[in-house]
Amino acid sequence: MPADRSPADPRPGDELIIDGRASVQFAAGRGFRFRVTTVDKRWTYQDWVWLAGYVLAADGEARERREIFVQRDGLRWAPRPRRHR
Repeated sequence: MPADRSPADPRPGDELIIDGRASVQFAAGRGFRFRVTTVDKRWTYQDWVWLAGYVLAADGEARERREIFVQRDGLRWAPRPRRHR
């Protein structure tokens, strides 16, 4: 979680929570953790962005590659998964 910037300015490597705040399609329990690999530079509707990356499992492992269209203001930092010893 970079302290020097907002999750509304995502970059490759960022881990975010994607839920109904980011887009209605991810509401009602359809949210997930997401690791960004690419931020598309194409013009979109104001305050929306295309992201490519991976849906993450609870242990932080990549499970599914996706491209998503989300509202910047709805993005939140994902907490780091706890490592079991």
